[in-house]
Amino acid sequence: MSAEMAAPSSSPAERHARQINARHGEVRPGDIAIGVIIGRTSEFFDFFVYAIASVLVFPQLLFPYADPLTGTFYSFALFALAFMARPFGSLTFMAIDRVHGRGTKLTIALFLLGTSTVAIAFLPGYDQIGAASVWLLALARIGQGFALGGVWDGLASLLALSAPDRKRGWYAMIPQLGAPLGLIVASALFAFFLFLLSAEDFFSWGWRYPFFVAFALNVVALFARLRMIATPEYTRLFESRELQPAPVLETLREEGRTIVVGAFAPLASFALFHMVTVFPLSWIFLFTEQPPARFLVIEIVGAAVGVLAIVASGFVADRIGRRHLLAYTAGAIAVYSGFAPQLLDGGDVGEAIFMIVGFIILGLSFGQSSGAVASSFSPYHRYTGSALTSDLAWLFGAGFAPLAALVLSSQFGLISAGAYLLSGAVCTLVALTVNREMEAPER
Repeated sequence: MSAEMAAPSSSPAERHARQINARHGEVRPGDIAIGVIIGRTSEFFDFFVYAIASVLVFPQLLFPYADPLTGTFYSFALFALAFMARPFGSLTFMAIDRVHGRGTKLTIALFLLGTSTVAIAFLPGYDQIGAASVWLLALARIGQGFALGGVWDGLASLLALSAPDRKRGWYAMIPQLGAPLGLIVASALFAFFLFLLSAEDFFSWGWRYPFFVAFALNVVALFARLRMIATPEYTRLFESRELQPAPVLETLREEGRTIVVGAFAPLASFALFHMVTVFPLSWIFLFTEQPPARFLVIEIVGAAVGVLAIVASGFVADRIGRRHLLAYTAGAIAVYSGFAPQLLDGGDVGEAIFMIVGFIILGLSFGQSSGAVASSFSPYHRYTGSALTSDLAWLFGAGFAPLAALVLSSQFGLISAGAYLLSGAVCTLVALTVNREMEAPER
């Protein structure tokens, strides 16, 4: 092994993790899966804590001079900043990875993510410091997105590469479990404080506690991930260049088509992701009399159903193929878009149907949205290509989704939100048609 390749693998944190692995024996695929789930749950918990606060807190805290709808528009505009910053974070932290190693990169990225998140807990309002509060939140949000670009650790790729034959779909769905699990924990925390506290106490200090919890979860995720990247299997794949950051410009030149198609392939899933998580909470809070805590409970139930649907996607994908499953679920999302959004005006029953059916379709689709992309890259470019594809997919499919859906539905009715969802389904079907390589045996 050359010194150039050996140096990035020798940070103190990683050496300590290898000592732990040596004491506890070889890390098995099941252990890797646990590390992946913990890491993704931490990321999505941060995501949903911010998203829920974007509806319930930030419009009033930062934009008290605007009406609630306009304040939420502004809040959702800040929400998009993280997705815009994420690709720049990927570029920066890949450079750190090449020079200083994976452990150093991951430690810095998760420290930045945790610091940016916990800083929001101390955010003063517009009444205290004026417009500076908006700039401080924007800075913290950019920090979150920049850090998310650095927490890409390749563990999902390692899991897929370690998967037994005919179980690629099963292993591909494991990282995706972090999304509904993160939503369950975030929604439960906010619902708890909303039920427990008066509206005044919640707005004064209660909403801040979930951001402290997010910092603690990031610390746990850091240790879990460091142990995983110090495994012999991960080291072997890294040294063989299958999990080593390739030059970005070279990756774009060699794998540009796969990156672009891969970014649009999960667009239906990502559009639906926000249609059953962030957007419905904003609609219920702004346009109905239902208490937000009650709807958060419905979201928890829907997310639990989503966990089961993601698990089911692994079984289905291993039988019919991931590309076919993504195509079928895109068709289901197109059908769902024609009637489901109107159910948000249908009271408790309509809301429950909207959420449960939506999470079933989302789980089946989202469960395979990343696995199909990773397998399309050549081994040398898989690490960098998968990271860039993920960044662009979240930017195009998720960054502006809550804002776009709320603007459309508030101006033209809920049916227009369905049209937005339909456009995502169409993009996915077109991308899957173009990317015929997904039908080839996986590399």
